[in-house]
Amino acid sequence: MKKEDDLRKVVLIGTGLVGMSMAYSMLNTGGIDELVLVDLDEEKALGEAMDMSHGLPYSKSSLKVKAGNYDECKDADIVVITAGAAQKPGQTRLELVTINAKIMKSITQSIMATGFDGIIIVASNPVDLMSYVVQRVSKLPTNRVIGTGTILDTARLKFLLGEYLNVSSTNIHAYILGEHGDSSFVPWMNAYIGCKSMMEYIVEMNIDMNEMHKIYKEVQQAAYEIIKRKNATYYGIGLSLNRMISAIFGDENAVLTVSAYQQGEFKQEGLYIGVPAIINRHGISKIMPLYLNNVDQRKFDKSCKTLKEIINNELKTIIND
Repeated sequence: MKKEDDLRKVVLIGTGLVGMSMAYSMLNTGGIDELVLVDLDEEKALGEAMDMSHGLPYSKSSLKVKAGNYDECKDADIVVITAGAAQKPGQTRLELVTINAKIMKSITQSIMATGFDGIIIVASNPVDLMSYVVQRVSKLPTNRVIGTGTILDTARLKFLLGEYLNVSSTNIHAYILGEHGDSSFVPWMNAYIGCKSMMEYIVEMNIDMNEMHKIYKEVQQAAYEIIKRKNATYYGIGLSLNRMISAIFGDENAVLTVSAYQQGEFKQEGLYIGVPAIINRHGISKIMPLYLNNVDQRKFDKSCKTLKEIINNELKTIIND
């Protein structure tokens, strides 16, 4: 039997569509022992906990689900933040900055007031900037504040490439880097099918590179297209959050493209942005630097410049207010 202090406990802040998609996926896959739902709307959190718990007899998971308050963060291993204003049709993620930065600051202060000393995963948009706010306010080590970054963008890329190339998406090793937004990019020189260079494969199969660019564009616009049709995206990011949590609790040393704090690994410093990183029980064990050619480095630098301008012009004032 597990000792009480060995319980794998996650607190979810925000019981909207993203948070509950993560919660429901964990109900099915297991991997944690206790999930606490926290929301400003306490009745909704309670209703969600009741609804999930009633399905446990048909689940392979022994997950304990309950509604709670910020006090539950004190002994949690991981706190996941999905709360915040949602992206509206036609709205960019960056347009959410000011309102969500204030929300993140308030949530983080409430988490840290409990004595929390675990890992925070941020999914609220714009996720790179919100991760920066959470880390600065929490003062946790940078490796223990992780944004979802481009983990979902990368999943979308792998799925679409697999469909187009008729190869299992699990054997597509290609990644989206940069901001989780319009300035993201694919470093095609670092993309592989199995152990074979993607660029070599494209040439051998006589595939027009423009087709690859079209696939990237589809990835970049995916959220907008989904929001236009159903007002929100949540299943994909819910599963992505589940993947991150399982990599942490499983001490997997898994390589995932998350929003990680830069300390020169990609020639940039002082911000969170999507890059491949090794994830284990300590959070981000290591950022995996990639060789970027001049074109890709310029794209990465441009993405960083966009985020740094917002940090300097808006976020620092909110954080220090």
